[in-house]
Amino acid sequence: MTATVGQGTFRDNRAATVVADVMQRIRDVILEHKLTYEEYSAAKQFVIDLGVAGEWPLFADVFFEQTVEQVDSESREGSPGAIEGPYFIEGAPRLELPYVMPMRDDEPGDVLYFSGRVTSPNGEPIANAQVELWHSDNLGTYSNIPYNDDRELPPAFNLRGRFSTDEEGRYEVRTIIPVPYEIPTSGPTGALLTTVGWHAFRPAHLHIITSAPGHTPLTSQLYFDEDPYIDSDVAGAVKPGLILKLDKHDSPEELQSKNLDTPYFTTSYEFRLPRS
Repeated sequence: MTATVGQGTFRDNRAATVVADVMQRIRDVILEHKLTYEEYSAAKQFVIDLGVAGEWPLFADVFFEQTVEQVDSESREGSPGAIEGPYFIEGAPRLELPYVMPMRDDEPGDVLYFSGRVTSPNGEPIANAQVELWHSDNLGTYSNIPYNDDRELPPAFNLRGRFSTDEEGRYEVRTIIPVPYEIPTSGPTGALLTTVGWHAFRPAHLHIITSAPGHTPLTSQLYFDEDPYIDSDVAGAVKPGLILKLDKHDSPEELQSKNLDTPYFTTSYEFRLPRS
């Protein structure tokens, strides 16, 4: 037997169990903190404002998706997973070798060569695995996303692309290093963060979905070890196994090898895909 809630379902009696537990825990908070009618009314208005502003997906992704992902990955083999976040877009272009992410001719930001391997959990390389990468630009803006301010938007599918591993499961792609950015703060979610005194920043990160036949797709977010928000991500999504070190390259020989006249950075990661 299933119970339908919105467009989702809870199997057997889970709907009654989960909903009752949520309701009771809210009542427990009201009793523990002795909420006043004024505070209760403010909370009701906040819930209404979330709906009017269309921010329920943002609110849920920021405050709860990480916990759902944690439960979902408890028994999964392979590399640690991560939240997808709200900025994934279908239809990213498929890249051709040598892999370079779609970007403007004058794309600002430090050049990054991101490389690594895709393997099974036992380390066996997976040839022709798909790696889908997307991330923000040097201003913290994602392409194909509407923003409620006057920022200049990148071209369609800027810094979004799909590419494949070679016969040894290896990949390398050129892109730029993203920056930390604030989640949208002009609506009720931002007002809540201001009220409780929390910042709204996410550390810089790369989004990746890695997939291959016979394996379960893996959603990842990779971070950089010296990021100022690495220990205080507003979404609470950083895991130790997802933090990378950036290596700087600036010798004449290195620059010549990449046909560059400014320093560039490298980092790498091995994605171990869970079996289907």
